[in-house]
Amino acid sequence: MGSISDYLENELLDHCFNAAYSAPANVFLALSTADPLDTGAGLAEPSGGAYSRATITFGNAASRAVTQDAKVTFPQATAAWGTITHYALFDAVSGGNFLAHGTLNTSKVVANGNTPSVATSEVVVSFTAGEISDYLSNQLLDHCFNAAQYTFPDSTWIALATGDILDTDTGSSISECSGSNYARKRVYKNGGTSPAWNVASAGSLDNAAAITFATPSGSWGTVTAIAVCDATTAGNLLFYENTVTDQTPDNGDTVQFAANAFKVSFD
Repeated sequence: MGSISDYLENELLDHCFNAAYSAPANVFLALSTADPLDTGAGLAEPSGGAYSRATITFGNAASRAVTQDAKVTFPQATAAWGTITHYALFDAVSGGNFLAHGTLNTSKVVANGNTPSVATSEVVVSFTAGEISDYLSNQLLDHCFNAAQYTFPDSTWIALATGDILDTDTGSSISECSGSNYARKRVYKNGGTSPAWNVASAGSLDNAAAITFATPSGSWGTVTAIAVCDATTAGNLLFYENTVTDQTPDNGDTVQFAANAFKVSFD
């Protein structure tokens, strides 16, 4: 399975929480004789010999992944390209931004006169299970790799839950606190009303100011998980975390995430 680059992680986090990311109209497949790594620093594309990147297309996202839906054929090599072990995805036929990478099922030695190709379904880009919902995984993958624009809401809302959250959950199915003055807390885009999000960096972002909930008028139960949703009630589940320190908010307590304490990442 292929994974997204550090560049794309930051773009998608900002798309979700700050400024929209304009996905490329076309995606290009590059070949590499080494692992590109998430940074792209390891990319070793062939040079010369008629090598060039080729357009690649994907089927609709499903089960947290997009899969190549047609064979990709490269130009006939006029010199050896080396042993191709990895692939990379870019938003331009040359240069451009590095989007994702992965390992080919079988290494390919490309000699002079070969016409290399990558079989249908060999290139797959996915989100691993946990912490990002199935809904958001599929929306973001289609946004990036299928030019299916995903318009994110103006704000996000932090929810508190009393039970574990699943990838398949929605904003309605989580075991959310209720009553006693409980309500989700709205967090705004960077530069907007406080509390707002910081700009993404190194594959994560956090809150620029404290996120403070309404004061409880009674017990909210034992909070064991937190979620990010796209509406003040119900809506879609976006991100979540089950491994939080249990808390039991009660009458008169201050329920708050300090500045920079609420972190969201793809790692």
